[in-house]
Amino acid sequence: MISKSYANLLDLANGNFPAIEEPRRKMLPRTLTVPGVLSEIDDDQARSVSSDAQSTIIADRLIVVANQLPIKAVRKIDDVTGESSWSFSWDENSLYKHIKDGLPEEMEVIYVGSLRADVEASEQDDISQILLERFKCVPAFIPPSILDKYYHGFCKQHLWPLFHYRLPFSASHGGRFDRALWEAYVAANKIFSQKVIEVINPDDDYVWIHDYHLMVLPTFLRRHFNRLRMGFFLHSPFPSSEIYRTLPVREEILKALLNVDLLGFHTFDYARHFLSCCSRMLGLEYESKRGYIGLEYYGRTIGIKIMPSGIHMGQIELVLKQSDKETRVRELVQEFQGKMVLLGVDDLDTFKGVNLKVLAMEQMLKSHRGWVGRAVLVQILNPARGKGRDVEEIEAEIRDSVSRINQELGLPGYTPIVLIDRPLTLTEKAAYYTISEAAIVTAVRDGMNLTPYEYVVCRQGIRGSDSSNSPQKSMLVVSEFVGCSPSLSGAIRVNPWNVDATAEAMYEAISVPDFEKQMRHEKHYKYVSTHDVGYWSRSFFQDLERTCADHFRRRCWGIGLGFGFRVVALDPMFRKLSTDAIMDAYGRAKNRAILLDYDGTIMPQSSIIKRPSNEVISIINRLCNDPKNMVFVVSGRGKEDLAKWFAPCEKLGIAAEHGYFMRWQADKEWETSTQNASFGWMHMAEPVMNLYTEATDGSSIERKESALVWHFQDADPGFGSAQAKEMLDHLESVLANEPVVVKSGQHIVEVKPQGVTKGSVAEKIFASMFKDERRADFVLCVGDDRSDEDMFVMIGDAIKAGVILNNKSVFACTVGQKPSRAEYYLDDTVEVINMLENLGDISSEEEYDSESSS
Repeated sequence: MISKSYANLLDLANGNFPAIEEPRRKMLPRTLTVPGVLSEIDDDQARSVSSDAQSTIIADRLIVVANQLPIKAVRKIDDVTGESSWSFSWDENSLYKHIKDGLPEEMEVIYVGSLRADVEASEQDDISQILLERFKCVPAFIPPSILDKYYHGFCKQHLWPLFHYRLPFSASHGGRFDRALWEAYVAANKIFSQKVIEVINPDDDYVWIHDYHLMVLPTFLRRHFNRLRMGFFLHSPFPSSEIYRTLPVREEILKALLNVDLLGFHTFDYARHFLSCCSRMLGLEYESKRGYIGLEYYGRTIGIKIMPSGIHMGQIELVLKQSDKETRVRELVQEFQGKMVLLGVDDLDTFKGVNLKVLAMEQMLKSHRGWVGRAVLVQILNPARGKGRDVEEIEAEIRDSVSRINQELGLPGYTPIVLIDRPLTLTEKAAYYTISEAAIVTAVRDGMNLTPYEYVVCRQGIRGSDSSNSPQKSMLVVSEFVGCSPSLSGAIRVNPWNVDATAEAMYEAISVPDFEKQMRHEKHYKYVSTHDVGYWSRSFFQDLERTCADHFRRRCWGIGLGFGFRVVALDPMFRKLSTDAIMDAYGRAKNRAILLDYDGTIMPQSSIIKRPSNEVISIINRLCNDPKNMVFVVSGRGKEDLAKWFAPCEKLGIAAEHGYFMRWQADKEWETSTQNASFGWMHMAEPVMNLYTEATDGSSIERKESALVWHFQDADPGFGSAQAKEMLDHLESVLANEPVVVKSGQHIVEVKPQGVTKGSVAEKIFASMFKDERRADFVLCVGDDRSDEDMFVMIGDAIKAGVILNNKSVFACTVGQKPSRAEYYLDDTVEVINMLENLGDISSEEEYDSESSS
């Protein structure tokens, strides 16, 4: 029983997650591996976000979390006493029940989900005990006040239509976004998270979450356990970014999904749409390495898995062996004797395209009159999973069309379209599959749809039997908007909106020669029989293992509030720069080298005014006036701006344009790189950049003395990235014989002379100090972007070469917690300035002491 009111659900939706207290249950056989009792763990504000507790279980487990458990629950009433009792059994038709088929035999699988039954609060504890002991299932009981808004509300009224490309154009058509439904969705996901937490051992268990009902669950679990190994598989389509971006809570859901380690989709199209949303809304770009797609997100690599699910071959073949099925097949053969049967099996749903299929059948019979009286469409309508006016309207349209067509084209003893609108067992469906010449799937949008797979296996028969060994035949007409379509290369693919084309495809399916039907069937059966549900679950779990391989090697921090929460994963050696440690080392040193990037290091990237403040000038002057110090600002900016801004710092060294220009002090001349003094290549590169600038709205060219930079941060993200890749290839081809390097960066493509890097600046500074017998015994190098990594690498090389003293007074530091070659980090420019000010204070004190002693 939920003991807290949900009056403040808005807090949930805004990311303020209050504890939902439940009675502690002693039935759980596992011991929680984080300190504290259950109520303490449920308090999100009092939790430990790391899972550092030692595991007490050696074997790995998989916790499968889905909206519904793979369990059938039936309440029975005794006719005599009137007392009720519950009967539970596995739901063999549930995909989740068969996930374990692809896993190691010794792996234990725990299911967490809701029951498709109303359970009284007084019964919930007993039923939970029974399901855990007998089925290893943990039921999540969602209060009725939340359930209807969560499932029939947000899931079925918002997410399901949107993910199937239907927008709420008006209050009467699709409905407007209702925040109360979103709050219920968040609350339900939190209840599921609590059930997982009750049984999880975070160091040993894997968690596999399923489908759009639980898309914010990863955030709740990740907030508790930073290193939890967690995957998510979406069984519905993922819409294009133009559609998804209309969702008011788009970023909350997207960021929640990015808290998993592996994201699974049925097709590349669905994955591509998700990646496009990440790029357009969060600025994340994916990489493909050795066949694996990964998203870098705060130091974590989130794997993208593309694998259509399959059917359970053993279950289908078991049905085929049943005598009831054979009896039903004989009855159907007699019923449709002399007829060619086309079969449709669909849920009563607005996206299944049943109405379009019916119209296509009508068009086929009218166009090919010879099939009137011979071709029959048997349409099985499974009960609707959702409810609402849309479902009622589509059902009425289907019935009206079927009635009209049968009346118009029917003959004595012949009904063109047979509509079956009662629930059928799998045995009955298998009988219809067996006698049908072709299966027709015309969904206008569908996540996967396993009907074609089941049809092919039923047409093949039982493996090893005489009938199975003889050539079999089958034909498939499949909508190109269905997830299974790419895997069925022998199917006739159609656009279901084109009724005429679908009609011709149906005619072709029953008219092609038998040998072609056999070839297509053989191709499909080979795929379906080898890519079953076990293959799918095994492939996903293996990728999940691979993605999580270094989880316990890396250091993790949880940062952010609400659905902005994410985990930052860093190398074990990467740590925050301690002010005390660097001040102590600075005070002991005799020869110091200080190298500072400008933008993003001592000047915030977001700052509109790029000139350094008087405070920064004062701090740098104090550092430069210390005779023990060699201080340099190393920037990608031009030398004119840097010289003007730092004119008061007479002893400051400046390296401009990533080191092409270098000045040791204000009274010295600018030095240029001796390499590549000719810039004739600019006349070749600039016309190419102009071409892409004209074609790419929002892009621009920055002309430096030594480099050309093409910026596209204001262009369309997808088009800008595509143009950048094309330009990179184009420039590399045009400049192949020129002494330049073409590099891509964060929303830029840059052409600059070879050998000009910030690393070369660091090398020159260390070599100069070594030559002057001032070998650096203290190095501070701070930067924030990719170009600064060259300096961090060069520091390591200089230590190996003996140019820098190999001691603990070398501090390569990046700004922000992110993967880097540096060993240290500071959070932002404020911390950088504070650190420099502390060092400047030490120099001032040394100067004062020196003057006092003299």
